[in-house]
Amino acid sequence: MLVVPVVFVVLGILIKYKKMYHLIAGYNTMTKEEMDKYDIEGIATLMKNVMFGMAIVMIIGLLLTYWTGTSDYEVYALGLALVVGIPYLLVQSNSDRYKINNH
Repeated sequence: MLVVPVVFVVLGILIKYKKMYHLIAGYNTMTKEEMDKYDIEGIATLMKNVMFGMAIVMIIGLLLTYWTGTSDYEVYALGLALVVGIPYLLVQSNSDRYKINNH
């Protein structure tokens, strides 16, 4: 099903290029002072890249399913994208790399 990869691509575009940062969980509940402690542009770029990467993995699974006639590849690709993509996104976005040092 092509819907999930399309949703990931659209979310990546909205967050990065339309600056819809409120779609990032927890960001819109921060105070202005807390928001200023993070490189939101960097986090938005990370979100876009991970969302696009997850979408590509799923599309590859869809293509393999189409070519082989078995739906196993679609399921494996979805699982791989979610199991690798989500933890990677969480670890990277919460790392010190995106915190602004205001000393």
